[in-house]
Amino acid sequence: MNYYNPKFVEDLFNRMSGSYDLMNYYSSFGFSDKWRKQFINEIDINKNSLTIVDLMSGMGECWKFILPKIEDNSNLIALDFSSEMIIRATKRKLKYSNKNIEILKENVFQNSIKSNITDVVFSGFGMKTFDEQQLNLLAQEIRRILKMNGQFSMIDVSVPKNKLLKKFYLFYLKNIIPFIGKLFLSNSETYKMLGVYTCSFENSKKVKEIFSNHGFYVEYIEYFYGCATGIKGIKKE
Repeated sequence: MNYYNPKFVEDLFNRMSGSYDLMNYYSSFGFSDKWRKQFINEIDINKNSLTIVDLMSGMGECWKFILPKIEDNSNLIALDFSSEMIIRATKRKLKYSNKNIEILKENVFQNSIKSNITDVVFSGFGMKTFDEQQLNLLAQEIRRILKMNGQFSMIDVSVPKNKLLKKFYLFYLKNIIPFIGKLFLSNSETYKMLGVYTCSFENSKKVKEIFSNHGFYVEYIEYFYGCATGIKGIKKE
């Protein structure tokens, strides 16, 4: 089975959508919101940033940290290919009636965002579901939509380097999270995939290398002893 097939990933997140926010909280030891805030604060959004993109936006969990940083005349474009996540994001949008939020149900590799129009790109907890080829395509796509000197910041759960913490964290992801998932979904296999993706992903170092090869200036960042890692960068010529 190809766990990186877009249809497989889409179906997986459709099934998890009803409890994903809560499970994200558990799988991050309760740090999910803190990590979202931290990776978004890596970017200093200025008043001239009129177009901000939230890729693999899910239910819009990052919006409460993005929207206070942007001007009322800015436009936030949220993109996700999970229909169930989009339904929940559309409901969340009602809380921000004074903000310009455009929601796109599209695959990140085949999206309608115009080239060279985006000032900032954010993406939270989506990198681990891509293989190396797809990460190269992601880098190409982010480079396509970003303006020159546009910025991006991304984060995902990762495997910590500390041996004791690594052992505990992987046991937690592989055993406790699927058990909790079974309580909510009566299906432990669905949430077992979080551990599968995280173990394969390891951390964002490979992503940093890929984005550097695509002409970005990139920095690698660790959160909470490497239980989450990310990259941030700038599009250069």
